[in-house]
Amino acid sequence: MLRSVAVLAVDGLPPFEFGVACEVFGIDRRDTGGPAFDFRIVTAHPGAVRTSMGFTMTIVDGLERARGVDLIVVPAHGTEAVIDPAYLDLLRQEHARGTTILSICSGAFTLAATGLLDGRRAATHWMHADLLHERHPSITVDPDVLFVDEGSLITSAGTSAGIDAALHLVRRELGAGAANAIARRMVIPAQREGGQAQYIKAPVPERRADSLAAVTDWMLENLDRDLTVDELARRALMSPRTFARRFRADVGATPLAWLNRQRLLRAQHLLEETDLTLDAIAQRTGFGSAAVLRHHFARTLRTTPTAYRSAFAA
Repeated sequence: MLRSVAVLAVDGLPPFEFGVACEVFGIDRRDTGGPAFDFRIVTAHPGAVRTSMGFTMTIVDGLERARGVDLIVVPAHGTEAVIDPAYLDLLRQEHARGTTILSICSGAFTLAATGLLDGRRAATHWMHADLLHERHPSITVDPDVLFVDEGSLITSAGTSAGIDAALHLVRRELGAGAANAIARRMVIPAQREGGQAQYIKAPVPERRADSLAAVTDWMLENLDRDLTVDELARRALMSPRTFARRFRADVGATPLAWLNRQRLLRAQHLLEETDLTLDAIAQRTGFGSAAVLRHHFARTLRTTPTAYRSAFAA
């Protein structure tokens, strides 16, 4: 049962991500059917704590006030920040005791430094995903999802994804009614669709200077066609096997995977900039039907074309 919550106030924390924890867990919402938590804010060195925006907060409680709570929240911080070992010791000891730990955005770097995420999946802001994996290769970092629930360890992506993770935890521990009551007061969806892949601005593919340039350019101009490796290989004057091998070596993906990604990019653009039907967009991008378009959106972007259009249409 989720009754008591402690939030770590680390030096240099961003106010918004810190505020997410305070907003979800720090307000008594019993008057509107929501929960109330035994809430406290703690820091390794009580007194002035500097934020990333330049102002300071006065935190009076030390880490001993986090002992025995049901949940510890680790807010975001700079990825190059030196984390006080006292925080790491606290997280290890309390997790061993049974405490759930929730990290928000780059707070996953603190959680990773404890070793608790080794061999597990984790999320962080998509801009930091590669860095987190580079520093902690034993962690499977998922750059697409809004959050990862590993039971007693929950990691979230950037900024508002911390809200999604926090509400998910409330829903898991206290039921949908409690999560919905918090969401209504915050005037936000109780459960957001999709993952953070839909928010990543994918670059327009560069013109290639190698022997595949003409083929990839032609592919982009003919996304609506049923393109096969055999046809593409003929245009490249190679055998299908040689073409597939060269393409993967030069581009970093199979011809089909690259083609589907470009089709998705084109579909995203059409959803944002036009009012074409899903079937028309599917035809123009080579997916053929709205059902196939939905399948690729769900698999890669973890949302639906309709939800994407609602969120990003001009």
